[in-house]
Amino acid sequence: MQIRVYYDDTDAGGIVYHANYLKFCERARSELFFEHGKTLSIDGAHFVVRHIDADFLKSAKLGDMVEVKHEILEIKNTSLRLLQNVWLDDIKIFEMKSLMVFAKNGKPCKMSLEVKEFLNTMFNA
Repeated sequence: MQIRVYYDDTDAGGIVYHANYLKFCERARSELFFEHGKTLSIDGAHFVVRHIDADFLKSAKLGDMVEVKHEILEIKNTSLRLLQNVWLDDIKIFEMKSLMVFAKNGKPCKMSLEVKEFLNTMFNA
């Protein structure tokens, strides 16, 4: 997903504020669900971020067009490990690995085979 950097995405120095890279990744992940005709709730459950490792490699600036790309690292019964990279042209500027738990009513729940297949199709298309 391509995202334009707007004024409200930047800090006083005119570069993307660090927290907004996480927002870019969240928007792109959500957009994948919407593009596939789904909401963020699947069978009454949804993904809750449990852990994030983030590397800020370079900076994007006001007006830049960045692209978020996704890759599934691992799917378990109740969790998903996802790699998301933000690119500026052909330069990787941000990398985030996240562990997301599939939860219903605040508790981890098992993903069906259909959900796992959908995730593989969606993120690896």
